[in-house]
Amino acid sequence: QVRPVESGGGLVQTGGSLRLSCAASGRTFEYYAMGWFRQAPGKEREFVAAISRSGGLTNYADSVKGRFTISRDNAKNTVNLQMNSLKPEDTAVYYCAAASSWPGVVPTAEQAYRSWGQGTQVTVSS
Repeated sequence: QVRPVESGGGLVQTGGSLRLSCAASGRTFEYYAMGWFRQAPGKEREFVAAISRSGGLTNYADSVKGRFTISRDNAKNTVNLQMNSLKPEDTAVYYCAAASSWPGVVPTAEQAYRSWGQGTQVTVSS
């Protein structure tokens, strides 16, 4: 089982960029699809982006398509989320999560993810 740990959050102005990183401990990282979720104050946690075990397939929430890019490096046990053109509505705690999955699968449902990081705050000022 992998244990994700996020880093890279912070405060940025509207239109700015941030890069979130997630380092996952464990020797079976390549058997897990990885995802990013976020939770804004007073709202439910929502799916942001996910990537398949090999990194060949990705999936994005409509609200971030064209602005966010998810990538992974299986040699380093890391997954990143590059966030560009940030908006105030992107303000949330961002969570990295791992889902044991078959090759070519990119889960978007929160229930598919069993290992979660502690979260990192992203604040976009207007």
